Amino acid sequence: MNPLLSTFLGLALTAAAATAHAEVAPPAAVLADGVPKIPAATAEATRPYLEFRSAGFLGWNPADRSMLIKTRFGNTDQLFRVAAPEGARRQISFEHEPTPFATHAPAGGEALVVQKDVGGDEFYQLYRLQDGRLTLLTDGKSRNWFGAWSRDGRLIGYSSTRRNGADADLYVMDPRDPASDRRVATVAGGGWNISDFSPDGTRALAIDRRSIDHAAIHEIDLASGRITALTDPAQAVSYASARYAADGRIWVLSGRDSDFVRLGKLDPRSGAFVALSPEAPWDVDEYAVAPDERFVVYAVNEAGVSRIRVLDPASGAVREVEGLPAGVLHWSFGDPIQIAPWGEIGLSLSAAGVPGDAFSIDPDTLAVRRWTFSEAGGLDLSRNREPELVEIESYDGEPMSGFLYRPDPARFPGPRPLIVDIHGGPEGQSRPGFLGADNYLVNELGIAIFLPNVRGSSGYGKRFLGLDNGPWKREDSVRDIGAFLDALQRDPALDAERFAVYGFSYGGYMCYASAVHYSPRLRAASCAVAISDFVTFLENTQPYRRDLRRVEYGDERDPAQRAKLGEISPLRNVERIRVPLMVATGGNDPRVPASEAEQIVAAVRAHGGEAWHVLARNEGHGFHKRENRDFIFWAGVEFWKRTLLDAR
Repeated sequence: MNPLLSTFLGLALTAAAATAHAEVAPPAAVLADGVPKIPAATAEATRPYLEFRSAGFLGWNPADRSMLIKTRFGNTDQLFRVAAPEGARRQISFEHEPTPFATHAPAGGEALVVQKDVGGDEFYQLYRLQDGRLTLLTDGKSRNWFGAWSRDGRLIGYSSTRRNGADADLYVMDPRDPASDRRVATVAGGGWNISDFSPDGTRALAIDRRSIDHAAIHEIDLASGRITALTDPAQAVSYASARYAADGRIWVLSGRDSDFVRLGKLDPRSGAFVALSPEAPWDVDEYAVAPDERFVVYAVNEAGVSRIRVLDPASGAVREVEGLPAGVLHWSFGDPIQIAPWGEIGLSLSAAGVPGDAFSIDPDTLAVRRWTFSEAGGLDLSRNREPELVEIESYDGEPMSGFLYRPDPARFPGPRPLIVDIHGGPEGQSRPGFLGADNYLVNELGIAIFLPNVRGSSGYGKRFLGLDNGPWKREDSVRDIGAFLDALQRDPALDAERFAVYGFSYGGYMCYASAVHYSPRLRAASCAVAISDFVTFLENTQPYRRDLRRVEYGDERDPAQRAKLGEISPLRNVERIRVPLMVATGGNDPRVPASEAEQIVAAVRAHGGEAWHVLARNEGHGFHKRENRDFIFWAGVEFWKRTLLDAR
């Protein structure tokens, strides 16, 4: 062989061998304890699936008719302006931390208000954004939450815990003049916020949210601070998104007199509520009213799919928008549907083949225009598997369902492993949106993913929502997972010997609890930002949210409830966990403190079990920085390979 060629071949083989054995170092803020080295080959193979981005619609700019969105081109989500459908995204915020929410002043006002936190601590501050720079409007220490703009765009209303760290008092401010900030109502409870200003700007509506199905509407006289209850605060009825109507009544979403949430109007004088949305048996999740009230657009949660409809209030006629993907409204903060002053409807949706994009709808013709086409790492999104709706009866005959994403049987013949991915909340809902990086597990590893909706999930009526409330009913939802395992293990396309569970937040508790109850039927459990002990969780979660969680889980101050909460906590039953665990958490998590992860990892290891622990010190209740999110995903891929695919 030619000596020169031999040298080149040797170098090439050496380089290939080095690449094959190279490893991915954890990011600087990530502690990977008990986690095997991540091969560089895993990072390379998954990279296209991590390159997707999504566009979240945040609102309209009345000054130039552009759309405000958030998306990620670097490490975090930032704000962008899109001038027209399919137009370029022009970046307008440049922060190190994610910038998840912003809102333009209505009526042509120039102010743009931003809400963001630091390190995921959820102590949100409000800022004014101008020329790419933020000016702090709030105190920099407490938790602040944007509520609403006044109709003339002069004032914002918001809530803040600055007085004592627990109660969400109500404030108004001209964001062009931070010195104008003033408290207009001192309240008790962490669930308060301003939802609308009266047309003349003298009054405001405020909602006191005590749980997902218990809230009350109040009206505040902004000059005197006098608060008047417009609904009975003692009555356990849901009210949300209250807005003044032109006829003196109040637009609102409510579960009043129904098992499902409906769009309607409340008469503040008589207290009468009239439902205007005809759908049953599904919830109305969101709505927006045209400035002249000529039409109302709303979203129906139909078996998890967002169906967008336009209502003519005068005639009661309802039209369905047909030109959108069959997916899910895509948002995390603010109003997901907004109507521009010129009548155009804006929103964003995600679906199996849509990572999350912004759309507009003409209210007259219902024609749909797509404003963004989010990139997906060069992947063919048509390969993504559409989910199947799986319906079962649980152990007690209660009907429930979930969404099953199967790998391509032509590429992956024979029975396939399965991950049961349990949603958080617990009042959340698994819906058929974009799987994100998890498409890699389905498309490239041949792992099926099932998203269950156990009792306590939203979207199926308030009776179903309340079936898991309190410590004595809590494990009924864990038994639902057992019923789903029974049904799925009878599926010939699934390998009953290779099942695992995953869960995030409350789903993380369900993940631990499933490992406690069903270890003989599982291979592994991956539990993120998860409750391991209800008593320590309730004692250590932030004060502003503690009472809201006691309504759902129970009150640890009551001896009987405390004993039951301890009895059902995974930490107290850790000896029954006989499968490998992967635990991921954020060091700044204000909801489920990192100590919840630390204590169960230590307990599992003390009992001779295997536990991988990934701690992202600069994150909160979720992983929003690209480098952290990627590393945690890579660790998860290795975990599933070892436990479900027997790859070592």
